[in-house]
Amino acid sequence: MDIIFTDLDGTLLDRDTYSWEAARGALERTREKGVPVVLVSSKTRAEIEVWRERLDNRHPFIAENGGAAFIPVGYFGTPARGASRRGPYDVMEWGAPYEELVRRLREAARASGCAVRGFNDMTAAEVAALCDLPMEQALLAKQREYDEAFETLDAGRADALEEAVRQQGCRLTRGGRFWHILGSNDKALAVDALAGLYASGGGPIRTIGLGDGLNDAEFLKRMQAPVLIPSPSITELRRLVPGGETASQPGPAGWNEAVLRLIGD
Repeated sequence: MDIIFTDLDGTLLDRDTYSWEAARGALERTREKGVPVVLVSSKTRAEIEVWRERLDNRHPFIAENGGAAFIPVGYFGTPARGASRRGPYDVMEWGAPYEELVRRLREAARASGCAVRGFNDMTAAEVAALCDLPMEQALLAKQREYDEAFETLDAGRADALEEAVRQQGCRLTRGGRFWHILGSNDKALAVDALAGLYASGGGPIRTIGLGDGLNDAEFLKRMQAPVLIPSPSITELRRLVPGGETASQPGPAGWNEAVLRLIGD
């Protein structure tokens, strides 16, 4: 059984327009063949829920760089060990509380002398302008629980900031648009947990992973069939995931081609 784990922005969604139309053919094929498509994103739960509706996706998903996995109740039969019920989901959490991350980022910024501007510091209108998002989606992007997205205002002090963040017991990762401060979670930990749940159903599985950012590298390395989507980070991503193949095109067009080839068109 094939299981697809995929990033959203710059991968399944176009980096600039957020369109997924170019991937429609492969998405329809996954539904026909019963191949789960698990969304693995730095986006918030609220944002991903909107995209699940648009994509007609009913599978588990991973939010905020592995802060939590949200599993529709009854999806695997019985709840995963350690999961807690929250509305329509059984939730597995690994991320640190958002308020704590905001506090630690500010302390690290002061200690390092590297000025930063996080989503917590921005209005919804500022997030909308910076991310080219409609206001309603910007409001969802600010509903953060496990990950603070931010931009550095002094790139020359980024290394000092990263060291100060480590001293705070946290770490940084880089997505397509922003830096992110995290606790001990990452996409790979959450992907491993869900892959284990799929495997526990009996029968062999093949994991297919697609991503375009450096924050995708760790989970892609764990995939049996990792696909690197061309992006400004592709050179570094190839170095970090030497076993990955590079898609023929960026964004959803490359996603479509790779998925159709891997699952059979």
